[in-house]
Amino acid sequence: MQPMKPYFLLARSGVARAVMAALLALVLAGCAAPARLPPGWPQSLAALLPADAILLGEQHDAAEHQALQAAAVQWLAVQGRLSALVLEMAEAGHGTAHLPAEAQEAAVRAALAWDERQWPWKPYSAAVMAAVRAGVPVLGGNLPRSAMRAAMLDEALDAALPPAARSAQLEAVREGHCDLLPETQLPGMVRIQIARDQSMARTLAAAPRAAGQTALLIAGGGHVLRSRGVPAHLPENFRSKVVLAQAGQAQAAIENEADAAPVTAPLPAHDACASLRQPARN
Repeated sequence: MQPMKPYFLLARSGVARAVMAALLALVLAGCAAPARLPPGWPQSLAALLPADAILLGEQHDAAEHQALQAAAVQWLAVQGRLSALVLEMAEAGHGTAHLPAEAQEAAVRAALAWDERQWPWKPYSAAVMAAVRAGVPVLGGNLPRSAMRAAMLDEALDAALPPAARSAQLEAVREGHCDLLPETQLPGMVRIQIARDQSMARTLAAAPRAAGQTALLIAGGGHVLRSRGVPAHLPENFRSKVVLAQAGQAQAAIENEADAAPVTAPLPAHDACASLRQPARN
């Protein structure tokens, strides 16, 4: 018996597409509850193609954003358009290209060196496993933690963005740490952020890609912003499109940062910084 071809090589026939869609639907059905996806999603991705890569930014605590990602992977794979899935949630240098399409989740997590302490597996498992089942390589894109100290001290990274973009990145880092970081630590934290974006950009640029296919990056919304995120570090001739998922009403300020901004249900009001700002009790 000859080995089965990866699903994305079979996707041109109607029968193969139907079989593949059914298989991928089983992966997505593993989600605890059906999510309400934005109208027209994921078919609206067709308007962004052709592209070398689509950068899909999420709000990490919005479960519907992870469902949106899984649907995007499924749709692109069924169309035979997905060449690779790149993740912020795994470090560069790790990937699933050597695994068979029927690999179990444990093997996939091991191949990606998935760190549950940093990123819970369950929210991202549907997207990752849909890619694996389709024979599409999943690649870690993030800067390895072992390289972060060197990045923090690398003053050359201060010139990696235009002054206005670097200033905006610094303010985002300040707000992201609840305005509690000492000012002296901010430049180093910005360098790490830039180095992480550069790492994801390198992984995207080097990802396998055939004619008519696109790579897909899943990352936090700040990493995909056109002015200062991953797109700022991609090669000039690299065609990227940015999709910035929003929980609740889309912000007008992102119009120049993204090509599309699908909106999911708003999240309950929550001040993540409240507990950090409370004075310590004796």
